[in-house]
Amino acid sequence: MTTQPTPSPTPSPTIRSQNGAAEPNAGRTALVTGASGYIGGQLVPRLLAEGWQVRVLTRRAGSLDARPWARDVEVVVGDVADRGDLGKALSGIRTAYYLVHSMDDEPDFAERDREAAASFGSAARDAGVQRIVYLGGLHPAGEELSPHLASRVEVGRILLESGVPTAVLQAAVVLGDGSVSFDMLRHLTTRLPAMVAPKWLDNRIQPIAVDDVITLLAGAADLPADANRTFDIGGPDVLTYREMIQRFAAVTGMRQRVVVTIPVLTPRLASHWVGLVTPIGAGIAKPLVGSLVHEVVAKESDLLELVPVPGGLTGFDDAVRRAMEGTTPDTALRNLALTGAAVTAAAVVGSLATQPDSRWYRSLDLPAWQPPKAAFPIVWSLLYADLAASTAATLTGLDREGEGAARKRRTYLAAVGANLALNAGWSVVFWRARRPGAAALESAVLTASGADLVRRSAAVNPVAGRALVPYVAWCGFAALLSAAIERRNRR
Repeated sequence: MTTQPTPSPTPSPTIRSQNGAAEPNAGRTALVTGASGYIGGQLVPRLLAEGWQVRVLTRRAGSLDARPWARDVEVVVGDVADRGDLGKALSGIRTAYYLVHSMDDEPDFAERDREAAASFGSAARDAGVQRIVYLGGLHPAGEELSPHLASRVEVGRILLESGVPTAVLQAAVVLGDGSVSFDMLRHLTTRLPAMVAPKWLDNRIQPIAVDDVITLLAGAADLPADANRTFDIGGPDVLTYREMIQRFAAVTGMRQRVVVTIPVLTPRLASHWVGLVTPIGAGIAKPLVGSLVHEVVAKESDLLELVPVPGGLTGFDDAVRRAMEGTTPDTALRNLALTGAAVTAAAVVGSLATQPDSRWYRSLDLPAWQPPKAAFPIVWSLLYADLAASTAATLTGLDREGEGAARKRRTYLAAVGANLALNAGWSVVFWRARRPGAAALESAVLTASGADLVRRSAAVNPVAGRALVPYVAWCGFAALLSAAIERRNRR
């Protein structure tokens, strides 16, 4: 076996906790993988405050630059699936936190998770690690699980069989600002006063506050050496997702939401719907939605007998209040009102200019492939709604960006305004000026403007960018149709 080089020692930080100064203890060394993520990013300062010497393994050192604790930890740059990198990261470590899992929709995600967990467990055993702690997903027994939830369960099993005492903490929805599952709940509730949702929104869920998750993860490092098992963790409230929506609305001062469930909305369709309505991409929404298909309620609470939670577990309402403290306002509805008004204005101007029953239009020789007259108002109504929703989603994404976002927002609004002016102008040129050739040219410019909107939107919100493609395609079709009418009616 090849001996891996030991990282150069760095000065151990002294962190002052709420109870006073906590000097680092040479025997309390912890490795945290996934430290740039939501849970890992909060676990690291808790461990430091409790006197642990912390090392983190990250693929990009720059991903930790914004963390206030970045200079208080030892950083190893590497991949969790690389045995050489793991050897460096795990050398001299007592407790190793495994907080990584795939959140993409690539076909091989389960195999990647399986191989990474096996490598981590084997490297931890070889390095003499005394405990592994892993955060997995709460799940029912005896049911076919969604692919992502099943993968998380498999990762836990692999680590339990690694030969290193392992604590697999299994949680459902984590309530905290920055938690993807909480962000999905928040944005669905704030953006949709009424919604049509899958029937499994009535499945029971046992959410848990992020502060309690961090307390239990940190405490799991000191479990008895013979503890090698899963632990279900959940807060004091068991609710359906529908009830969580209504409780969130009540706590944040909103009216009760109207939720109508239907049996035909599959997890894949629901994830795309979530990706359009919320800032969460469909690829990340899919594993979240997939877990909601099951009832996820803790079957035991044994960890609470081993790890104290000062003050007891946090209830749902208090967890929501804490999570919403300091959050930036959601501008989605304001942006939708803005783009909806602008699109409606363009549609009204275009409609007033349109004269399908005029003598001039009825005298034209129209191509056989022109759609029936009744199709145009239906298609344009759908496309206008798509344009308003997609541009609003892009603006909301820009609002969440940092420096330079205001300038990008102004530029994007100018691009949308130009597109709408071209859109309304086509009707004036074709119907009022009665110049199909000029209308064809104007439609070509409109199509190019729409393609530019797709590019701009996709850079901020890929779902919004894709949603604009039908609008651009129809504009291109209008250019071809106008050109064909011009050719057939030249005098």
